[in-house]
Amino acid sequence: MSAESASQNEHYLRVFRRRFRDWRGTRPFWAGLLTLLGGIPIVYFPYASLKLGQMTLSMATTTGSASLIIGVLLMTLGLTMWFQAIVRVFAGVAAILLALVSIPVANFGGFGIGFLLALIGGALSIAWAPGTPEAASAEPAEAAEVPATVDAHESETTVDANGGRNSAG
Repeated sequence: MSAESASQNEHYLRVFRRRFRDWRGTRPFWAGLLTLLGGIPIVYFPYASLKLGQMTLSMATTTGSASLIIGVLLMTLGLTMWFQAIVRVFAGVAAILLALVSIPVANFGGFGIGFLLALIGGALSIAWAPGTPEAASAEPAEAAEVPATVDAHESETTVDANGGRNSAG
């Protein structure tokens, strides 16, 4: 065992954090989290009852089963964004449509909370694109040099200046 090996001296929480950060960077993590969290109030509010002293306030409606289906589908789409990043566009469009459907069906989309979270999560999922890996090798020094002299007829901003003459086609 060497004192130089970094993996043996690192704390396991630091290793877990680094691995989680790497995993999170390869998928639409925040889109999935917002969509998952958007399904919770849509499912919760139609079945919740609040007790205020002797009075019970209940938001139960006849569309409880529809809000349950919408909320569970939104939570499933959030998990799909995490674990199947290849279908992120489909999951984003489906999350937006379900969020819009939840407005009339599930108590104004979970009183607007679930609607907004699912809508933003779906939009983030559609907008997310996987990153490109960094270039491993640098360009040779000769290729990076710029010529010192510039011809009087050449323009630096255009590819083919044609000697200053324009052609209409």
